[in-house]
Amino acid sequence: MSSEPTELIYTPRPTAAPIFIAAGIACLAAAAWMGWVLALIGAVIVVLGAASWWRTANDEISRMRREQRTDTAVIPAEPVKRDG
Repeated sequence: MSSEPTELIYTPRPTAAPIFIAAGIACLAAAAWMGWVLALIGAVIVVLGAASWWRTANDEISRMRREQRTDTAVIPAEPVKRDG
């Protein structure tokens, strides 16, 4: 029995990028009533937040293993037992 795990689960690190994207979208929505300057600010925030999120995801994907050794368990075929 090997002590090394055969399959790994990767979870992303926390990031603030979704918050910035949501704030940028809110600025874009508010810009419909408040003017083009707010739309420009919102668009810049959305682009910077999306770029940050994209870079973070690419960094995490590049660190993952390319191949994993998998183990499979044989599940015995048994008929379903019904009560009654």
